[in-house]
Amino acid sequence: MTDCLWTYRLSCLDMKTDPILLALGKNVSDLRKEKGLTQEQLAERSGLDSTYISGIERGVRNPSFKSLISLANGFGISVSDVCAGVKK
Repeated sequence: MTDCLWTYRLSCLDMKTDPILLALGKNVSDLRKEKGLTQEQLAERSGLDSTYISGIERGVRNPSFKSLISLANGFGISVSDVCAGVKK
């Protein structure tokens, strides 16, 4: 049973990340760097955890609409600016 669980976890780690989440993550990372912010500073400004910001930037987290609003507020921009260019 343990070997099966271990194999399952490894297969989850090997799954390719969704291109939409990768594009969103790149936007967040680029915006953060343009504004000269660290992940920790953005987390503080947006009320989110820095590990969550990291996950978004790496494309492994799928942020809720509320989280996108928090990010936009942290950047001082609109949600549409955070999501600019992200296409299906």
